[in-house]
Amino acid sequence: MNMTKNALVLLSGGLDSATCLAIAKSQGFECFCLSLDYHQRHIAELQAANKVAITLGAAAHKTAQLDLSLFGGSALTDNTINVPESGTNPIPAGIPVTYVPARNTIMLSLALAWAEVLHAQDIFIGVNALDYSGYPDCRGEYVEAFQQMANLATKSAVEGQKITIHAPLLEMTKAEIIHLGMQLGVDYAMTVSCYQADNQGHACGKCDSCRLRREGFTQARIQDPTRYQS
Repeated sequence: MNMTKNALVLLSGGLDSATCLAIAKSQGFECFCLSLDYHQRHIAELQAANKVAITLGAAAHKTAQLDLSLFGGSALTDNTINVPESGTNPIPAGIPVTYVPARNTIMLSLALAWAEVLHAQDIFIGVNALDYSGYPDCRGEYVEAFQQMANLATKSAVEGQKITIHAPLLEMTKAEIIHLGMQLGVDYAMTVSCYQADNQGHACGKCDSCRLRREGFTQARIQDPTRYQS
């Protein structure tokens, strides 16, 4: 009898979400990956997500279309707002302009809808509370609150099939995430983390996301495979 369980994995195409998919696969889940084309500046990450899903053996990969540039309010969805380039300065405190309003809530809600259709009780998201850039929807209490909401709002949960939101990277450093991913066979050269990557996926090397990624490889003592813009 096949006892494999389905899981929904939110897949952005970045380092963290690729590792999250590898973790779910290692735990024996049949993984269905969901990406979101929200008209983000770094659209190359969606090409990376497709490559990661195929390489890591996802059962299916869908990309939902939702134009969050209609609202703007973020450097990732509004071209009139510049992506901060930290250079050699410390990453500033507070919530940066690269925060996309309600993005993780929207993505988890879409994943929840597909999970119900697939009779999947497990949703994986690669949020991180240690090396993150100050986003409020990357905190443990947020994940717990969404899980509570999911179990109040869905037919499957009301009928006894409770939903679990997995955030396995939540308390890990970037170096720890990289080490784990390498053990699980993740090829990080496929991934795109940069907030303003070009159409070929080359990273700027200057934004906060590039900074965190580069520091992670340095601390892990692993060669950075990121393709940077010349």
